[in-house]
Amino acid sequence: MNTLKRTLLICLLSLPLLSLLGCSSPPKSDYDLDYNFSPLKTFSQVEPAQTTDPLSAARIQQSIAAALITQGFIQQDEAADFLVTYGFRVDDKPKDSGFSIGLGAGSWGSSSGASIGTSVDVPVGSDTAKIQTIQIDVLDPQTQKLIWRGSDKFTFDDGGEEKAQETNATVSKILALFPPQKKP
Repeated sequence: MNTLKRTLLICLLSLPLLSLLGCSSPPKSDYDLDYNFSPLKTFSQVEPAQTTDPLSAARIQQSIAAALITQGFIQQDEAADFLVTYGFRVDDKPKDSGFSIGLGAGSWGSSSGASIGTSVDVPVGSDTAKIQTIQIDVLDPQTQKLIWRGSDKFTFDDGGEEKAQETNATVSKILALFPPQKKP
């Protein structure tokens, strides 16, 4: 197989992998550029207003404490260096249509060729998934002013153990951005 055909084949076979990598996005964060984050050592959690999903709220709160403690912060109820609160929402997301296009190229002996094919999946069960977005806010305890915010989301079909693990992983990814590393 000559170099051009080999390059074409590699490019075509790489398309599905590149599309999968493009589907996930990193967590986002923003912060007060003038705030000095270096002396922060202790935190206290502030529960948000009432929620209609106490299971998710408890999971998020536990995940926040675990992630911050793993990072070396100490949880204390009074006189903490910073306050942490959170919010979350669940939205419906249409599942993928199941339509795909396949491209291929190959050779056999002295012959070579290319092909294009399509397939359509027939959805079984629900045609929507759920997306849970989690937002974590860090506040200055003296002024109650927002000093850092991070958010991310994940997709799930059912609750239970899988959703609990996704919640934990998502909170950890968000808080990996805290405190912000200011560029010199």
